Order: sequence, then structure tokens, then C-alpha cells
Amino acid sequence: MSADTLAPPRQAHDPGHRPGPDAAAGRRPGGRSPRGRRARAYPLAACVAILFAAVAVLVGQFGPDPELDPLTVTISEYAVADRGGVTEIAMAVLGLGSLALLAGLRAAGAPVRGLPERLLLVWSVALLVAAAVPTTPFGGDLDLAAQIHRWVSVAAFVSLPAMGALLVPRLTADAAWKPVARAVEWVSLACGFGLLAITYVALPGQRVLIGLVERLLLVAELSLLGVLAAWLAWLMWNPKATRALNFPTYHRFIAS
Repeated sequence: MSADTLAPPRQAHDPGHRPGPDAAAGRRPGGRSPRGRRARAYPLAACVAILFAAVAVLVGQFGPDPELDPLTVTISEYAVADRGGVTEIAMAVLGLGSLALLAGLRAAGAPVRGLPERLLLVWSVALLVAAAVPTTPFGGDLDLAAQIHRWVSVAAFVSLPAMGALLVPRLTADAAWKPVARAVEWVSLACGFGLLAITYVALPGQRVLIGLVERLLLVAELSLLGVLAAWLAWLMWNPKATRALNFPTYHRFIAS
């Protein structure tokens, strides 16, 4: 009997596959190991943070000066008038939740390596900086802190739609993430249109309805984060049930 007959069968090698930490250790993502339990906590923390931020921003709209019109005043300008700091807390919690989402995506072996994970990191850090460095009140001159706040806010609003656009073809090619590829595509397109709209109203549009446009863009970006966080939680907590799902998914608009 030859040595080849006694040797165990060789596994097919896929050079494009990058297993996550649990897979490399011979465990499924979200297993019973300490690392697996920690990985399963990431998407839950992200979901809670996203939900808290959405509710807190909504609550923050009722606290500031009643003379401020939410259709023409930005969220940051509302935050300056909010003496309770609810809006700043919401931004900080959302930034931390986005970092938890990034950690969970990496732990699960999601196709976010490279530029998408860097863009999500930019979004997360920009939110934390914007929460710590407030802008000036509505109608006031922009000081250094307000300039920093403005540019990190721009970085945050731009980075998330770009991340979503880059993720669509990757998710479509990944069996575990293919069921949400279409949802990610649609909310990414909504983010892109919202980004174009807020660019117009902030520059040639002379701030017409800038508050409304910014809030609609924020809803789209929270939806993008929510889709990723919810599906990550499903993958982590129901890995066997995921195999039975077979949604018709493909992307039409965002090029691969």
C-alpha cells in the first residue's frame, strides 16, 4: 500500500479565501471559545448603538431652542443648542458602535478587507471627533473648532456611501453575505443621492432645506449600518439557519 493511500485527502486551496480567526482555529464564527463569544457580542453592541443613536437624535430635536427650524438648521447646530448633550452622546455612541461593527465584520471574515474597512474606520473616528469638538451656534462665525467639526463631518458623510459602493460586488461574490447585497446596494445608492443633494444645498443652494437633506442622509447611512449589523448578528447567532436561505440577489447599478 503506498504512502499516498494512507495520507489524508488534501483540501482544495482557494487563494482568495481569508478565514476569520475562529475558522483558522477550527471553530465556526461565534463559537463557544472566549474569542467566539466576544465576536458574537460585536454585532449586538453595534445594533444597540445604532438604535440608541437614532432614538437619541430624534429626542434631541425637541430639546433645543424652539425657534430653531429643523428643516434649515443642521444636526450639529442643533447639538450646540442642546444643553443636555443628547446629540453629542448619540454621535459618540454611534462612533463606538461602528467600531464594534468593524471588529465584528473582521472577526466573521466578512469581505471588508482593504479600503472598505478603512472607510468604516474613518466614519467611526470622525463621529467621535465631531462629538468631542462642537461647531459654533447657528449664525456664528466659524472658529478653529468649528472648522475641525465641519471637515470631520464631511469625511464621515462621504466615507460611508463610498464603503457601501465598494462592498456591493464583494458581498455579491460571498455566499454568506449575498442575501443582503441588494439591500446594501439600495441604501448605498440612497446615501450617494443624499450626499449629492447635501453638497448642492451647502454650496450653490445657499443652505436651502439643509437640515431636512442632512437628516434624510443620516437616515440612509444609519440604514446601511443597520443592514450590515443585523445580518452580521444573524450570521453569528444562526450560522446553520443561514445555509438554508436562498434569496434572489444581484446588483444592477453599482459596477463590480
